[in-house]
Amino acid sequence: MRIRASSVLNHAFMIAFSFIMIYPVIWWIGASLKKTEELRLPTIWPEVPIWENYTKGWEFSANYTFGHFFANTLLMEVGNVVGGVLTAAVVAFGFARLNFPLRGFWFSLMMLTLMLPGQVTIVPQYILYNTFGFVDSYVPLVLPHFFGGGAFFIFLLVQFIRGIPRDLDEAAKIDGASIYGIFGRIIFPLIKPALVTVGIFTFIWSWDDFFSQMLYLSSVDKFTVGLALRMFIDQFEVQWGQLLAMSLLSIVPSVLIFFFAQKHFVEGIATTGLKG
Repeated sequence: MRIRASSVLNHAFMIAFSFIMIYPVIWWIGASLKKTEELRLPTIWPEVPIWENYTKGWEFSANYTFGHFFANTLLMEVGNVVGGVLTAAVVAFGFARLNFPLRGFWFSLMMLTLMLPGQVTIVPQYILYNTFGFVDSYVPLVLPHFFGGGAFFIFLLVQFIRGIPRDLDEAAKIDGASIYGIFGRIIFPLIKPALVTVGIFTFIWSWDDFFSQMLYLSSVDKFTVGLALRMFIDQFEVQWGQLLAMSLLSIVPSVLIFFFAQKHFVEGIATTGLKG
């Protein structure tokens, strides 16, 4: 009986805590179906749901629909994820498997960049991109992901690769495989869980990077979802219901990606922490 009572209390606590965590999302969904004047009421769900908030919000304006901004963002994300995953894997393979002069020094220097605040590099990066004429394009938002993807991702993959037995490398060399063959046929397929983790983090972080998008993009035609949501507030009369409806749709891609890749994501995080 004590075990059952303890189990009931644990489940009751978890259910109550889960409700507290999910309550803002429930309110968010209900608020997206309300009129502006109803948002001040303490009710969660409107008496008469205004589904037009989604249709009118999606139409956005006479020149652009919200689908246009989704397409812009997804196009940018494809470059970010592909560039970040591939280059992080290549750099991590070099640190984990290759012997070259000052390898430890360069790895330590790379890890030190994790302690460098992003605000320090904003001005020099903007000056550099502006000099080359890349401002008001996706180049400043995509190009950095083709140079390693970030120290955190490289470190994560290095730890994963170090857990793969070197005997596989030696066996591949005996069979005549080059260093490129070892990476492409042995290492790359085996680090799939870690690559999925890198891809998910890259997608979510760059999708939510409102500041960089606001800094480098100025043409409405090139706006991303985050910048399009900001345009709702710039209107003379803010349509809060439509804003909340579109902001709710804006998180759907991230949720879907995490949901379908959850197995590999959890495996990548768990095994990376145990290997090395």
